[in-house]
Amino acid sequence: MKKISALILAAALPLLLATPAAQAAPDADLAAIQKAGVLRIGTEGTYAPFSFHDQKDNRLVGFDVDIGRALAKELGVKPEFIEGKWDGLIAGLDANRYDVVINQVGISPERQAKFDFSEPYIASAAALIVRDDNTDIQSFDDLKGKRSANSITSNFGKLAQQHGAEVVPVQGFNDAIALLTSGRVDATVNDKLSFLDFKKQQPNAKVKLVATDDSAEFGRSGVLMRKNQPALKAAIDQALQKISKEGTYKPISEQYFGEDLSPKPWADR
Repeated sequence: MKKISALILAAALPLLLATPAAQAAPDADLAAIQKAGVLRIGTEGTYAPFSFHDQKDNRLVGFDVDIGRALAKELGVKPEFIEGKWDGLIAGLDANRYDVVINQVGISPERQAKFDFSEPYIASAAALIVRDDNTDIQSFDDLKGKRSANSITSNFGKLAQQHGAEVVPVQGFNDAIALLTSGRVDATVNDKLSFLDFKKQQPNAKVKLVATDDSAEFGRSGVLMRKNQPALKAAIDQALQKISKEGTYKPISEQYFGEDLSPKPWADR
């Protein structure tokens, strides 16, 4: 009888795993976040104006940081920022070091195949940046055979490669600009908003923007999270819509960019 019972249990196990309770397991992450009272957020901390350290007191600040704080507040929890280099941020999400990544992660089909994104919370463009004395590079097509400083796994690095550039690996925007101004590379493809902020902070820097690409895969960024967490995704989307509609988003955007960059679809809801 014991043997028969064991066989029946083994046969029933797949059905037990398919019960509504088991199917609801992916949503457990939202419940766990709310129970812990903390939303763990992966970010670089070296990517102005999105995520960087204030020079006065070394506090972590930036557009993405403030958005992360606002989202955590809407979820009823506290934000906990966990810093890491760009090339390891997404791997850290896989390893469950944090719950989400908020670091201007561009929404692309390649990433969507493995991860989920929130609705886009900001739109920008890919910017082609060269030294101000460069006359050879006027467009992305002129990158063929040139050296571009980029994070290898970024959409910007992939765009440079698509146009025939040799990508010289760097960890972030500041490293890319340093290589560019020192003459070790010919260009960098980077975020337009980051470049505008950089020029605002350092107007005499000898670099210029010569072309932009506002294709969707380069211009839209979302909150990145592991797949199969529909409750967490829905909660974050709802929180993003709420901070946009109720006016929290606007002053954050104006502080870092001088204008309200709320995604347009939200205004129609």
